[in-house]
Amino acid sequence: MTFADLNLNTPLLNALEDLGLQEPTVIQQKAFSVIMSGRDVVGIAQTGTGKTYAYLLPILRQYTFSKQKEPRILILVPTRELVVQMVEEVKKLSKYLSIRVEGVYGGTNINTQKQLVSEGLDLLVATPGRLLDLTLTGYLNLKFVKHLVIDEMDEMLSLGFRAQLMRVFDLLPKKRQNLLFSATMSEDVDDMINEHFRGPVLVEAVRAGTPLERIEQTCYQAPNFYSKINLLAHLLEQDESMQKVLIFGPSRRLADLIHNQLEEKFPDQFEIVHANKSQNFRLNAVAAFEKGMRRGLICTDVLARGLDVTDVTHVINVDTPEDPETYIHRIGRTGRADKDGKAVLFTTEAEQPQKEAIETLMGRSIPEIGWPDEVEVSLKLIESERFHVPEVKLKLRPKPTGAFHDKLAKNKKVNKGNKTKHLRDLKYKKPKSKGKKR
Repeated sequence: MTFADLNLNTPLLNALEDLGLQEPTVIQQKAFSVIMSGRDVVGIAQTGTGKTYAYLLPILRQYTFSKQKEPRILILVPTRELVVQMVEEVKKLSKYLSIRVEGVYGGTNINTQKQLVSEGLDLLVATPGRLLDLTLTGYLNLKFVKHLVIDEMDEMLSLGFRAQLMRVFDLLPKKRQNLLFSATMSEDVDDMINEHFRGPVLVEAVRAGTPLERIEQTCYQAPNFYSKINLLAHLLEQDESMQKVLIFGPSRRLADLIHNQLEEKFPDQFEIVHANKSQNFRLNAVAAFEKGMRRGLICTDVLARGLDVTDVTHVINVDTPEDPETYIHRIGRTGRADKDGKAVLFTTEAEQPQKEAIETLMGRSIPEIGWPDEVEVSLKLIESERFHVPEVKLKLRPKPTGAFHDKLAKNKKVNKGNKTKHLRDLKYKKPKSKGKKR
């Protein structure tokens, strides 16, 4: 099947030809006719299977020119990076269409975005928080939205956007088409679908040669975090095939630590992106990595959902994620577009349960490689590794049991106070003072 068989119009076919795309993926084939019918759709497909074009193609196929200022297509994404990349993808596909496309997100000057939406647009890509800011201040009207797309809804909920999503649903018109596309599902996502979608059609597709089958996975047992960094530097130094490496760190602080350590041995070869970095810094870092100007990119899981880079040769997991599906998302950044990839996992003894959960989800084990003799095992520990609650044994004093013999007669005397008064009371047998008579 080719894109011409999907009943696409000439402007879209020309745009696809410019992009060098001829055949639709499985999820694009299955979703096209269902979305064109107007039904609500829940699309599930693994990373790298073309989910974005699966909903953009039918939506743009139905698009008609209009002079109204209010948007008719709304796409919600969890991160700023995804907003930028989504706008770029829409502009590529709508190259030969007269459509106004803009993206809004937090962390930038809202006044500039107010001006953009006030001038009018047809398709809006937004993060939930900034969308509400513009709507509740009166600069944006959502009453004319016909197509609502929620991309990576599970990630939105994990980032705490539930309240914002509920508010957005209240501001949208009741009569609209709802589309949700994600690589994974959760109970929270199911609850949202049941509450706000109308009889959605499930479209699920896994293309031949999935990322798991095209990725060579290996694992190293490491004693601690700093030993992992030593191993990472060793692999980068010895393996010349690591030319475009994506490195995942467990947190922003540790990602910075990884970057600082690698910068000493490999100056100006690695970039880093996480939530503490400015928007321009993150965009420039991703662009430098994508263009091959940097050998590697260090990031956290939150930013990983906003990355769409090509030709990644290796994915290195410095930590073992607690959620096994997060691991699938990570390694899915390589082995794409019918190319092979490699994924390396560093794990400690404490992370073994997470590793076993990953292997259970995949239905296969990750081969383990022995620790290289030339790699130093560090004795330095990070805070989480140093934390240990020692066993405390309390020495309690025995409860007093009292004397074990009777008191002597002289110790049994009771103090009766004034001796003179006591003797007087015994002699006269009655109180002498008037006060005591009363």
